[in-house]
Amino acid sequence: MRARLLGFIAAVMVAGLGTMGPVAQAAVPGVDAQKCVSAGGSVEYDSGTGLWTCIGGEYNGEAID
Repeated sequence: MRARLLGFIAAVMVAGLGTMGPVAQAAVPGVDAQKCVSAGGSVEYDSGTGLWTCIGGEYNGEAID
């Protein structure tokens, strides 16, 4: 009986942590192209990752939202 209860509690905790990930990412403001260029960088497409990336400047290496 204890094993089932512990398993259930662990499953609830993992599910709760899984829903917190997207919330934490949404809380952090991202870098847009205008912010990248105004900070001295340039926006380039990385075909390896399929993402637009800020190259140079204050936001070097960060993905563009």
